[in-house]
Amino acid sequence: MNTKAPAVAVIGLGLIGTSLAKRLIEAGFVVHGYDVDASRTANLAALGGHPVATLSEASRVAKIFVLSVFNTDQVEQVVDGAGGAPHLELGEGHAVVCTSTCDPDRVAALAERVAKRGIRFLEMPLSGNSDQIALGNGIGLVAGTRGLMEELAPVLGALCKKYYFLGSAGAAGRGKLAVNLIGGLNRAVMAEGLSFAESMGLELEAFLEVLKASAAYSRTMDNRGLKMIRSDYEPHAKLSQSRKDFDLMHSMAARVGQELPLASLYVELIDACLAHGEGDLDNSAVMKELRRRRRPA
Repeated sequence: MNTKAPAVAVIGLGLIGTSLAKRLIEAGFVVHGYDVDASRTANLAALGGHPVATLSEASRVAKIFVLSVFNTDQVEQVVDGAGGAPHLELGEGHAVVCTSTCDPDRVAALAERVAKRGIRFLEMPLSGNSDQIALGNGIGLVAGTRGLMEELAPVLGALCKKYYFLGSAGAAGRGKLAVNLIGGLNRAVMAEGLSFAESMGLELEAFLEVLKASAAYSRTMDNRGLKMIRSDYEPHAKLSQSRKDFDLMHSMAARVGQELPLASLYVELIDACLAHGEGDLDNSAVMKELRRRRRPA
């Protein structure tokens, strides 16, 4: 282990947070972690990390904090104590890297508020599912200041092999919403195409190889194709998370006056899956809804 590496506290140890903690541990960082779910902190210990029982304890053991919580409300609670919730005890010299997909305008306002207390805030939402991120193949979208990005380069580089600076706080969130929109629609298109091919009697695993070699290729075929074909919906990114992200997209689209007709169709598919109790399945489970919509010939 590199004993010179600073301690890092990961807040939120779900699928993504655990993958990020694993990346940091493998890079030689001393990693502390907090989650409201005790089973998740036990998983961190098995990876070689150090669970903490409270956010207050996390504040005492690290100066750098990587957030991987569910939504904007939770980010505001953890960083700023919004609503009187338990929160990190942050002050001068602390740095926060927020990897959650959030409301961009609220994140920008949060960054401005905490800067008055000497807290440096960097956005870095990640494009990629938990398996991709665990391998370092997520793509980081960074916003804040270049100076802080450069200072935290060892941490950011451990989290992902590639990251891109997009501007001041809020810009990364805007970029992530657009990325997730395209990714979600790619999944929907592939699910519909595979369902159509299956309805016509094609053998799907062989047909998937055709798709990968065709002009229709997208990376979604690599990481979701077999999951759809084999009905393997062990989550790498949950449908409920996708639904939350698309709510953010529609909210932002309303602010900027942009219609998202294809996004609305995808939300219809997700909502049908949620109505069947499938929110904790992988987001490739939209394939289930396309198959349900097949009528007898």
